[in-house]
Amino acid sequence: MKYSIQPNAQRAYLQLYEQLREDIVSGLLPYGHRLPSKRLLSEEVGVSVITVEHAYALLCDEGYAQARQRQGYYVTFLPGDAFSTPRSAPVPHRTDGEREGEFPFSVYARAVRKVLSDYGEENLLVKSPGTGSEELREALSAYLARSRGIKAVPEQIVIGSGAEYLYGFVVQLLGREKLYGVEDPSYEKISFVYGAMGARLEMLPLGQDGIESEALKASKAQVIHVTPYRSFPSGVTATASKKQEYLAWAEKGERFLVEDDFESEFSLSRKPEETLFSLTRRENVIYVNSFTKTIAPSIRVGYMVLPPSLLPIFEEKLGFYSCTVPLLEQRVLAELLSGGAFERHVNRVRRKKRRAEEKK
Repeated sequence: MKYSIQPNAQRAYLQLYEQLREDIVSGLLPYGHRLPSKRLLSEEVGVSVITVEHAYALLCDEGYAQARQRQGYYVTFLPGDAFSTPRSAPVPHRTDGEREGEFPFSVYARAVRKVLSDYGEENLLVKSPGTGSEELREALSAYLARSRGIKAVPEQIVIGSGAEYLYGFVVQLLGREKLYGVEDPSYEKISFVYGAMGARLEMLPLGQDGIESEALKASKAQVIHVTPYRSFPSGVTATASKKQEYLAWAEKGERFLVEDDFESEFSLSRKPEETLFSLTRRENVIYVNSFTKTIAPSIRVGYMVLPPSLLPIFEEKLGFYSCTVPLLEQRVLAELLSGGAFERHVNRVRRKKRRAEEKK
């Protein structure tokens, strides 16, 4: 099998990883198959052994492969089957009064001063566009593409005052008459908001790697809200196989997945966790995240990424809403994203957590 690296595309190890992952998911590299040795693959592709090592490490991080001492790397992904690839997960926490990694106040204050200076009164004390400021949606579009593998134009992004606010948008967008599946246990505000919006709920029990397969198969839900990175309060993380199972479920009929990606920026993986939004082959995943954990709980800003097929429906049903986040706050966040301060903070926290994990 031949793999190729494009010199002007993304980093070589990520290109190799994605090609290997595609062959594993498609079954070309089946469960139990021994992957080529690092040296052999490096010679075939024309890259360094270190590049291959990085690609294999990512496959192991995501649950697609496993390294066996003195034996090499073996495929552990089994399509259609739910198996567990254990990961050492930190103690789960999802609270509104806690800061993760303490975003530097001086950096935030400097961004506020810059925005006040650059925009002035006439451009800040005005009404925001309904789906959010152009600057923030453009900054998020670029950030999600380079850090989460999500390719979405700014028009697909909706800004709102926190994730819970956007959960309500999901129900209004997809319809109250649908049955909504929710992980059991899960972050209680998910079911609270859906219930308050008049949606019918089906609680789906969690296993050790996500929603139990039998419960998923038997579910009558048309929409399922999942937290693949780490479900609260269980701390369960969906394996690569479970993510594919979710996507396979969503391919039948008019079904949708709501992907709640809370806190995933601080993954201990060498790269951020893969999102269902980036993996799906259909336009049936709605992605939701916020800045509550990455910056501060007082930053009540969330964002939702819609598939293109839902944009006309959103405009028809919800286009009349005004954005609930002040322009000053939106433009400060845009400055932190486009100026690199946000990602430097995330990378700093991830390095610190990895070092702490290595010492255990």
